[in-house]
Amino acid sequence: MKTPIAAVAVLWLVACTPAAPDPAAPSAGAAPVEATQDAAAAPAPASSVAEAVDDPRAVNQAIDEVLGDHARYEAVIRQLQKAVVTNDAAAVAALVDYPFATVRDGQPLKVADADTFVREYDRIMTPAIAEAIKRQKYSQLMVNYKGVMFGNGEAWVNGICKDEACKDVDVRVVALQPTS
Repeated sequence: MKTPIAAVAVLWLVACTPAAPDPAAPSAGAAPVEATQDAAAAPAPASSVAEAVDDPRAVNQAIDEVLGDHARYEAVIRQLQKAVVTNDAAAVAALVDYPFATVRDGQPLKVADADTFVREYDRIMTPAIAEAIKRQKYSQLMVNYKGVMFGNGEAWVNGICKDEACKDVDVRVVALQPTS
C-alpha cells in the first residue's frame, strides 16, 4: 500500500516542480497580457517574436471603444510610419489636418496646406519626432479621447469630425511636436 502513495507523491512533486527556464525564450515580463492568456488556450502560431509582441488587439479595441473604427486609424498610422521611414514628405503632408500649427525652436509655426508642409518638412519632422514615429510599435500606442499618441507625444493621430454628430470622421495627423 505504501508504494502507490509514494508514487503519487513523486508524480505530484514532479508535476509541481517548475521547469528550468529556456535562455532563448523571451522573459515572462515582456509578454503582453493577451499573449499570456492566449498561450494556455492555443498553441502559438509560427511567427516571429516581434509579431507576437506587437499584437494589435488591445489597441484596436481601445480605438474602437474611444474613437471609432480602428481600421481607419490603423491605416493612417501605418501609412504615416511608412512615409516617415521613406522620408516621403508629400505622403506625410497628405495625412495632416490643415491648417496645422506646431512650435519649432520655441516659435509658433502655422502651416496652411500640404505644399507649405512639404517645404517646411525638415523643420516640422525633426529627427526626434521621426524616430518616435519609426520606433513606435502599434501594440504600444496610447489611446485616449485626444487620439492616438506616438512615443511621448511627438505625434498624434485623431478623427476630425465631418458632420455635426461626428458620425463621419476623417482620420488625420493632428500634432507633430517636440516633447523635450
